[in-house]
Amino acid sequence: MPAKVFSATLCGIDANIITVETDISHGLHCFTIVGLPDQSVGESKDRVNAALKNSGFQYPKKTNQKIVVNLAPADVKKEGSSYDLPIALSYLAASDQLRFDPKKKLFVGELALDGGVRPVHGALAIVAQAKRDGFSAVVLPAQNAEEARLISGITIIPVATIAECADYLLHGTVPEHESTREADTLPANEARDADALDFAHIKGQNQAKRALEIAAAGGHNVLLSGPPGTGKTMLAKATVSILPEMGEEEIIETTKIYSIVGLLGARHAMTERPFRSPHHSASDIALIGGGKTAKLGEITLAHNGVLFLDEFPEFPRDVIEALRQPLEDKTITVSRAHGSFSYPANFILIATKNPCPCGYYRSAQRECSCSMATIIRYQKKISGPIADRIDIHVEVPSVTYEKLTEESSDRESARIQARVSRARELQRERFAKTAIARNADMSAAHIKKHCSLDSASLAVLKNAMEKLNLSARAFHKIIKLARTIADLEEAPHILPTHIAEALQYQQRT
Repeated sequence: MPAKVFSATLCGIDANIITVETDISHGLHCFTIVGLPDQSVGESKDRVNAALKNSGFQYPKKTNQKIVVNLAPADVKKEGSSYDLPIALSYLAASDQLRFDPKKKLFVGELALDGGVRPVHGALAIVAQAKRDGFSAVVLPAQNAEEARLISGITIIPVATIAECADYLLHGTVPEHESTREADTLPANEARDADALDFAHIKGQNQAKRALEIAAAGGHNVLLSGPPGTGKTMLAKATVSILPEMGEEEIIETTKIYSIVGLLGARHAMTERPFRSPHHSASDIALIGGGKTAKLGEITLAHNGVLFLDEFPEFPRDVIEALRQPLEDKTITVSRAHGSFSYPANFILIATKNPCPCGYYRSAQRECSCSMATIIRYQKKISGPIADRIDIHVEVPSVTYEKLTEESSDRESARIQARVSRARELQRERFAKTAIARNADMSAAHIKKHCSLDSASLAVLKNAMEKLNLSARAFHKIIKLARTIADLEEAPHILPTHIAEALQYQQRT
């Protein structure tokens, strides 16, 4: 009788359950893996052979047997080395070397030649799917255990070797670190580094700091414009210090993404918001995602955090335009021959730009060396539709000597973060029964419901629309910004002063 155990394969940022079936019959020796495996899965038979031999088991190459391993469903492409452990266990069960009940248990792990179990990518996504599908336990590499325990209500069985796994299945010997996480034991957010960049380290630029505070509070996108050396990059990097701490759902979601791409490193959980800063030579696939295997791009790695695009106009035009959908929909859909995948991309975009290639157009510091045609061509690299999707446009002027030498208070970011966190809490309460959590994500229906304006505010907005010739998107953008400004003041209603401040951050033509 064929033996079967359960495993999983990654599919985008989620996982699909895979049944690993092994059948052994007498005949000319062969060891075949079927079910649409890629090369790394096909090489599994050699790792399984060596691991079983060096762990004291009878191994396939020692027998005159025809061995067929089927990975079902057969129409789903299988990639990676995480099937080594389930293939080995199904062979041991089919050859009557190991008798165990595979029901409600899921296995993943790469095998070393000495029988050790090596970590795999995407363990968190696999455990989450196992829980949804009713599995009671997941047996996985010991190095993935802490990450896997972020999912509560399912037993995690970490194993270091295949022998240890067999001992657990035969005798019920529970490895030392076996556990089930309770819902209220999520790892605490990491303490902020005392040497981390703080808003207090940036002299002057009070308007830019205020704009970034509003952006952090409501999840709004920002474009910082100004000559070189004014602190645009420092402002962008310091924005992470004022973002609110991530909640449990955000930690799990972000950790799952970083686990899939193998960027967790020594961390077991992403407790700090991500900050991604790709170079302007990055391709559209590197930024958006895609390629032959539909890999995750920088915009998904920045999910729940900040995507910083320094020298925004220096990015290729097609890369900039590729941001249209994710900036609008907060997701990116990548379609390939083997499937279509939707990845989350709900980030705060912070972009910077100089006024011209040399950086000194209309500057009092230095004469600009660019021709007018060059300046116009440079500025047009950021198209109208992209600029319209950026909520806050702010000028970052040169800093005077007096500003550079004045004393500033310590830990300015901590005080701003407290205000931002309170504003985010008001938004969570406001949108508790909806699929959104930030003002920047509001649709026209949300704006109508939650952003009522009095006659004075409407008059200010009407006057601005007529004089500035603003688009419909800009109209809604101003109201969203005004709602965030009101939240920072803990004001229940939008006032004319909130509308007036929101208008200051609109693009200048």
